[in-house]
Amino acid sequence: MKFQKKVLPNGLKMIVAPMADNPTVTVLVLVSAGSDYEVKEKNGISHFLEHMCFKGTTTRPNTSDLSIELDALGCQYNAFTGNEYTGYYAKGKSTDFEHLLDIVSDLYLNPLLKKEEIEKEKGVIVDEINMYEDLPMRKVHDVWAELLYGNTPAGRSIAGTREIVRGLSREDILKYRTAHYVARATTVIVAGNVTPKNAFKSITKQFKGIHAGKKSSKEKTKEVQSSPNVATLYKETDQTHLVLGVRSFSVKDKRNFVMAVLSGVLGSGMSSRLFRKLRDEMGVGYYVRAENSLFTDHGHLSVSAGVANDRTEEVVRAILAEFALLKSTLVDESELNKVKEHLVGLMYLGLESSDSIAEFCGIQELLLGEIKTPKEKERLIRAVTAVDVRTMARKIFTDKNLNLALIGPFKDTTQFKKMLTLA
Repeated sequence: MKFQKKVLPNGLKMIVAPMADNPTVTVLVLVSAGSDYEVKEKNGISHFLEHMCFKGTTTRPNTSDLSIELDALGCQYNAFTGNEYTGYYAKGKSTDFEHLLDIVSDLYLNPLLKKEEIEKEKGVIVDEINMYEDLPMRKVHDVWAELLYGNTPAGRSIAGTREIVRGLSREDILKYRTAHYVARATTVIVAGNVTPKNAFKSITKQFKGIHAGKKSSKEKTKEVQSSPNVATLYKETDQTHLVLGVRSFSVKDKRNFVMAVLSGVLGSGMSSRLFRKLRDEMGVGYYVRAENSLFTDHGHLSVSAGVANDRTEEVVRAILAEFALLKSTLVDESELNKVKEHLVGLMYLGLESSDSIAEFCGIQELLLGEIKTPKEKERLIRAVTAVDVRTMARKIFTDKNLNLALIGPFKDTTQFKKMLTLA
């Protein structure tokens, strides 16, 4: 994979990843503005602004203008909001590159943010929040984040609350956008069948009007824990959804490749330890997975699963037993190699399309300030040893570092808190 990067005098970053044989092109704009940049009283405003950028611009003033134009090009297009960034993208035929760039830059730079459209969109977003509330498999991760980070930006929902969303004004959104949607916080990525020289020229032209203010900072996430913690959200569900895990490291930490392998041993693929333990041996849980989530100033390793209510305690014990096993016993060579090949293979499979290449480059640049190539990542994954994994397990898997979040028919956390030990 090849890419070129340039930074304009105003701080705008541009990345072009040419893919000569690919019939498509993706234009992606990322901005350092997500829920971690919000104050409590305006929680959800990043996500609200993302919605509003599609509701008309100075050159495409009607609500449906953007969608009609993009649909007519046969595009895939959308936007997304995370903890630390918001993204806007369109993917289409490479011959439509200039047109796609014009549309994406327009919705990013020139949203009208009409008051009447803001009021209508409040209903849409409240319904989105309601939808997530009815999806315990997803909602449990909000419970998990709040358990770890409490009443701080990292512990709050990306979508916000119904009450806050209903109370947001046009002035609130304009103020937030002015503070965050600036050149130094923005990265424009183009991946696909384009020539870098022409792409850089076009990006520079389309984004010449971007505000050149100072990039806003975010509240530093505090990692404080001295004992095991449990949080439950009572809900009469047919199964319990749980997240069990520990705090880990920030995105720039060199130990994250060891964490990736450790996480892979636990719960990546049908041959992973937890999949075989829960599904093949115990006959419980349709889904189980492990993942190491990374942010600029914090991180966490988590195992998530959905299981029968009356077997929840049994499953928690089984997961804890796998944590303990990684501390006491080296992963054998064949399993270690299998996991590393699995991770390397998944990485390359995820880089087949122009949109995946754009995201691969853009998010690394935004969070890390650099872009590691797939070959570099492959080398670092392959360098992980069984001793590295055991050493890491001994560091992170301690009683005081354990956290458990659940959604299910449980009101009392006492029995679960007593279980959180690796002794």
